[in-house]
Amino acid sequence: MDFWAGFWNVIWFFVWGFVFVAYLFALFSVIVDLFRDRAMRGWAKALWIVGLVFIPFLTVLAYVIARGDSMAVRSAKEQRSAQAAAETFIRDVAGTSPAEEIRTAKALLDAGTITPEEFETLKTRALLGRDGAAAPRQHDGSPVRTAG
Repeated sequence: MDFWAGFWNVIWFFVWGFVFVAYLFALFSVIVDLFRDRAMRGWAKALWIVGLVFIPFLTVLAYVIARGDSMAVRSAKEQRSAQAAAETFIRDVAGTSPAEEIRTAKALLDAGTITPEEFETLKTRALLGRDGAAAPRQHDGSPVRTAG
């Protein structure tokens, strides 16, 4: 009988461990949401924080019941904002593709802004890189080191 008592103690330990970690996730979500909410004034935020310190489980439960819908809206808005910022950053870092550069150069050639020789130079630079010359590479793709 001692084996089963120990076994169920282990099961209860894991159940209570899961409940505690889930509570911590909820607590941190509430704290983040409190500081993310721009509509709520400072004193209201302070009262929620005091409630979280003195009666944490009940306060988290009350907050999720009272403000759960707006909590989800703010979280979704933050996710959209982060996604847009990441996409903007990637577009800024990536620059333009060689095809886009050649298309732009062709439009300039068709408009008569550049000569056919300048178009060929721009096309070569777009295909080979900014400096106009392809860097020599080893078989593994790493650049060749030159002495000097």
